[in-house]
Amino acid sequence: MKIAINTRFLIKDKLEGIGWFTFEVVKRLVEQHPKDEFLFFFDRPFEEEFIFGENVKTEVLFPPARHPILWYLWFEWSLPKALKKHKPDVFLSPDNYLSLKSEVKTVLIMHDIAHAHYSEEVPFMARNYYNFFVPKYLNKAESIIAVSNYTKEDIHKSYQIELSKISVACNGCKDYFKPLSLSEKEKIKNQFSDGEDYFFYIGAIHPRKNVHRLILAFDQFKKEINSPIKLLLGGRFAWQTTEVKEAYEQSRFKKDIVLLGYIKNEKLPGFMGAALALTYVSLFEGFGVPLLEAMNAETPVITSNVSSMPEVVGNAGILVDPTSVESIANAMKQIYKDKDLRNSMIEKGRLQKEKFNWQIATDVVYKALKEAASGST
Repeated sequence: MKIAINTRFLIKDKLEGIGWFTFEVVKRLVEQHPKDEFLFFFDRPFEEEFIFGENVKTEVLFPPARHPILWYLWFEWSLPKALKKHKPDVFLSPDNYLSLKSEVKTVLIMHDIAHAHYSEEVPFMARNYYNFFVPKYLNKAESIIAVSNYTKEDIHKSYQIELSKISVACNGCKDYFKPLSLSEKEKIKNQFSDGEDYFFYIGAIHPRKNVHRLILAFDQFKKEINSPIKLLLGGRFAWQTTEVKEAYEQSRFKKDIVLLGYIKNEKLPGFMGAALALTYVSLFEGFGVPLLEAMNAETPVITSNVSSMPEVVGNAGILVDPTSVESIANAMKQIYKDKDLRNSMIEKGRLQKEKFNWQIATDVVYKALKEAASGST
């Protein structure tokens, strides 16, 4: 097969959710199928580390697409011209977008449709773009891959896309999330939490991540439990962060809340592995990669009982109502007080994590590419 791939999220030192999915899956596709020819389309100069084999050719298409107008130009002008020139058998787009003008059969990967549920959090121009184009993308694609069963059902219910058109892959976890030794945990805690245990959050900070209620719940927990435990918050402040900043400033226990900012990938496993628990109480997720990272690090999990999160964590975590500060605080108390519960969650996590890895995702994607290219979808 001749496979064209949208690789515009492969950006050095800036791999986040979609970028990591693209990296891990596309790398395996190239390495495991050396007889196939791959054509990578970037939207800016790229690093050689993203060229995963001799069966890869590359092309940079103008313009760098990070704005609704530029998205349109890249996907509806530059990309279809390139696809027409190179004539691939199939096109893989792993970032929720595709080209409506191209006649090349397309496999579209959808990570979530959060904009359909939290439109108020999306800037005006981007919101209008999504509302107009996403239904067209979903109908245009020969095959759609969702990253969770929840997302598959969400696409079906929100846009009336046939379930038979949607397959389910998953996310995987980077190899360096592993259990830490006691000495490794103590080193992290001595450096970042005054040697004390801590709850940990990782992710961008914006309203859908629900960090303001996490802070309020930590306050309530500290009022009821006389403990020096800390709350470490990792992640960049993204948008609409007023509620988080107000909750932090008004907290009676502000001295026990540590704002870490953006955490580099090589440091994240240490923070995750040394935590008493991951507290990931988002209002909505298409998958929820930190949950998988916590299970691989053998860190107990507190997460939300909505969207994809129960699917990912299974019975290996405490599920809470993310809109209830009391529910989150009670889960913190359970985790803090009950060592047997923590150990049980770790044991269950060892089994649950095996359901999700990058090879599973890669196999699903390759099957979809073969079927689309052969016209059997």
